[in-house]
Amino acid sequence: MAAGPRRDTRGIVDAPDLFAHVRFRRREPAAALRPYLEHYWLIDWDLTEPYAAHVVPHPSVNLVLQRYGAGETPTERSGYAEVAGVDPGLFSRKLAGRGRVCGVQFRPGGFRPFAPEHDVGDLTGHRVDAAELLRLPPPVDAVLGPDDEDARVAALDAFLLALEPRPDPRATLAMAAVELVRTDRTVLRVDRLAQDTGLSARSLQRLFSAYVGVGPKWVILRYRIHEALERAGSDPAVDWARLAADLGYSDQAHLVRDFTATVGVPPTAFAPQP
Repeated sequence: MAAGPRRDTRGIVDAPDLFAHVRFRRREPAAALRPYLEHYWLIDWDLTEPYAAHVVPHPSVNLVLQRYGAGETPTERSGYAEVAGVDPGLFSRKLAGRGRVCGVQFRPGGFRPFAPEHDVGDLTGHRVDAAELLRLPPPVDAVLGPDDEDARVAALDAFLLALEPRPDPRATLAMAAVELVRTDRTVLRVDRLAQDTGLSARSLQRLFSAYVGVGPKWVILRYRIHEALERAGSDPAVDWARLAADLGYSDQAHLVRDFTATVGVPPTAFAPQP
């Protein structure tokens, strides 16, 4: 596993524009939590005009503690916590006024040890009150209140450690399988992934449904789209035909269709002007 939080912007639609409107950081969790967590992510904003943020989500469950400014509901003004299952589509949120969000991004497959009685597939596409799902209520005030960022991270660490996640061999296998898809660009088919993990295709499907929340084919496709989105935003001269071949597509048109269906616009819409 990589040391420290990821530094890429994969999944963020037009990351430079987002970072011009909000303050975005990633922080590393306590050592005992790192086998299960990608990172914490923190966003604060103070806007004179509303701004819409768009993200092509990772195949991850997130614990999201959030507080929004005047004009929102009383709950949003005081802060609340949700567990967000894997979002199958494009996630969009309009930000206005002042606000703060602190998120816990679990590794794909890494949430189940914190709520072992819940099938992760039941959360897919849903956002659930965290107090109803987890054994302890999240410390909303301690995480969203202080301006001391270290104190906020410490509060998240203490809460998650108190949930006492226990090693689960199937969670470990699920996390390793997804990591293989993310890091090995030659893994482009479910049968290849099944072979590499030593599972049958059916067993792999059941594992992903229970621990990741989406199927292995979906995960392979999502990481393809992340790669295409990253390239579209950074390389004005990207060769789409070559990229389609690199990502295992039969042709460029197939990549463009998948990208457009996921993001809502064709890949050329995000390519910077040379």
